[in-house]
Amino acid sequence: MQAFAALLDALAYQPARNAKLRLIETYLRETPDPDRGWALAALTGGLSFTAAKPALLRGFGEDRIGPELFHLSYDYVGDLAETLALVWEGKPEAGPPPTLGEVVETLQRATKMQTPAILKRWLDALDANGRWALLKLVTGALRVGVSARLAKQAAANLGGQPVDAVEEIWHGLEAPYRPLFDWLLHGAERPRPNAGGAFLPPMLANPIDQAELETLDPAHFRAEWKWDGIRVQVAASGGAKRLYSRAGEDVSAAFPDIVEAIDFEGVFDGELLVRREDGIAPFNDLQQRLNRKVVTPKMLAAHPAHVRLYDVLFLGAEDLRPLPFDARRARLEAWLAERPRARFDLSPLVPFADWAELASLRAATTAEGIEGLMLKRGDSAYLAGRPKGPWFKWKRDPHLADCVLMYAQRGHGKRSSFYSDFTFGCWRDGQDGRELAPVGKAYFGFTDEELRWLDKWVRDHTVKRFGPVREVEPGLVLEIAFDGIARSTRHRSGVAMRFPRINRIRTDKPAAEADTVETLLRLVPAAA
Repeated sequence: MQAFAALLDALAYQPARNAKLRLIETYLRETPDPDRGWALAALTGGLSFTAAKPALLRGFGEDRIGPELFHLSYDYVGDLAETLALVWEGKPEAGPPPTLGEVVETLQRATKMQTPAILKRWLDALDANGRWALLKLVTGALRVGVSARLAKQAAANLGGQPVDAVEEIWHGLEAPYRPLFDWLLHGAERPRPNAGGAFLPPMLANPIDQAELETLDPAHFRAEWKWDGIRVQVAASGGAKRLYSRAGEDVSAAFPDIVEAIDFEGVFDGELLVRREDGIAPFNDLQQRLNRKVVTPKMLAAHPAHVRLYDVLFLGAEDLRPLPFDARRARLEAWLAERPRARFDLSPLVPFADWAELASLRAATTAEGIEGLMLKRGDSAYLAGRPKGPWFKWKRDPHLADCVLMYAQRGHGKRSSFYSDFTFGCWRDGQDGRELAPVGKAYFGFTDEELRWLDKWVRDHTVKRFGPVREVEPGLVLEIAFDGIARSTRHRSGVAMRFPRINRIRTDKPAAEADTVETLLRLVPAAA
């Protein structure tokens, strides 16, 4: 555990990507199994401990120094793990510190009743840095500036392999990844891709604007609508049936209706949508199904899931990824034409002669569930990652609204000292006159300099505090960009924005002149 703690500490203070890469690579090379595998799982987000919740750790701190002092300390430090690690006093007589493998394997077996005593014993045995690493590990909030892909790149470097070769087999492996290290370090056979319905790394598109589009030959490209759902991968082999998000998260449990309809073997790329009698439902309908542990029959009936396919990676056991897009498309069309397939259909191509015609189609289309166009070279192989040139996404211009800042909350990790999560609202008529109603929350879209300015503004204009949240006086207008909007009964304002972000800070505009909820509601049909 101490070596893992030293790695996390070094990563937290190292800003350079290549230096982080070397730190992880050295750790993986020098650390024996299973600790290096558990470390790789932690760095790639592959570990979770259901019995070790933040509320339990806050209780530890409150018991140690009292609730008021602990919460003041937490507010000052801004990070739960760091706060508790600093206020906890170790006990030399507690015994040797645990290994990383001991921590993971013990917590995986421990019950909810056993976990508090186990954690306290380890906190007693570790130094402050070890305690911090332990608490970061069990809460799953490492935040040391390492992406999952960077950690996989470090592992790939051990065997002189490209990171895509590791990505391709990753989801067929289980922590602590002994077959992976046997292949990379000891010359064992490479684990097989797509074994047991494993996830395959997707091909991603680059954004493009019309000026750049004019430099390309339209004859080389095929166009499809960009559907307003979530990108998914349908994978089935060896009797296993899986539905994955774009990031490789298994979302099968939330969509049993899709899994039940899989009566084939292969890997398909598509968009997860909710269908209704008159077409595709707004994204807000799909959100009712996302992140659900239990899906009721009523929800299955009210929000029936559907996958609109636009590419095929494997058909049966045949790997089609090296084929050109046009050939893969022909194979997909022929496969779907064999017989009707419940809950699956084909994303149609959009015919066009030149970019001007395609631009007119993009501007004129207001159908529900469409947020722009995808452009794919007809000769492009299916390549993992985001290669420059083969695929582009040409999204509609975002909607803009002037909103008033209402609440702010501190961020996490490097932002733990700044108020960086902002809730904003628009005006409406209330029982006591004109009032602000929250319409969204954003935590990106601004520069570091703007973040410092916003943080100071929040501190200078706070009127109330609710735990970690500050309410501010209604004096700052934020121009919010968002990709879509829908009516929502779950939000007090009655609307829900899609992908809101801060476009600019409007110090030039009085808060009284910000937009109204009624203005946003008028955008709903246009955004659908």
